[in-house]
Amino acid sequence: MAATEHNAVVARQFGEQANAYLTSAVHSSGEEFVALDEAVAGQVHARALDLGCGAGHVSFRVAPQLSEVVAYDLSQAMLDTVTAAAAERGLSNIVAQQGVAEYLPFADASFDWVFSRYSAHHWQDLGRALREVYRVLKPGGKVIFVDVMSPGMPLLDTYLQAVELLRDTSHVRDYSAAEWLQQMNQAGLQVERQRRQRLHLEFSSWVARMRTPQPLQQAVRALQENMGEEVRRYFEITADGSFSTDVIVLWAGR
Repeated sequence: MAATEHNAVVARQFGEQANAYLTSAVHSSGEEFVALDEAVAGQVHARALDLGCGAGHVSFRVAPQLSEVVAYDLSQAMLDTVTAAAAERGLSNIVAQQGVAEYLPFADASFDWVFSRYSAHHWQDLGRALREVYRVLKPGGKVIFVDVMSPGMPLLDTYLQAVELLRDTSHVRDYSAAEWLQQMNQAGLQVERQRRQRLHLEFSSWVARMRTPQPLQQAVRALQENMGEEVRRYFEITADGSFSTDVIVLWAGR
């Protein structure tokens, strides 16, 4: 699939569900928000890029501490949701801008911070996007990435990518910790620390957020029910299809 075709799929998938992501408990909460609060505390002159901002939860969280936050996303519908919600919250320093992660329309060394949460697994070219992050980040600037993480083991990885794609056809790849570290290093970003955490996903709301067609929902459930005990145990798959997966939190700098 060409990049423009894939981007159209992403924009359609998420544009139709922008409000669902604004109200999603999975996206509006998480232990990583504590780290964000600590990271930006007192940095009243700093400028941040929320890369693949979705419904804007990171932007809303950090904006009160910073000079400006650029909420950047492929989906204009998502950005419209962010703009409206920011106005309701009185956050006038959030600026919405549309575009793709691989080609950032910003000058070199534009940002003190780049944040990205649950977005990178939709990007066509993670390596190029990370090189763009390096370019727009100021010397001494910092990056925090949060995303679903592949366990790395082939069997577990194959299962995870399969259910992700069945649920959401805009999915590209959940990367392993080793893949993240390699891509970060090749982009020039120096990883300072990383953490693994678990994310519980309730099946009915997980598929509802993407309006996954019923046949694909059934395919996910059939796959879950026919996998071996090793997979079922690792992902903590329950009778209703709910499960848990790994999340990686990465801190890096330029």
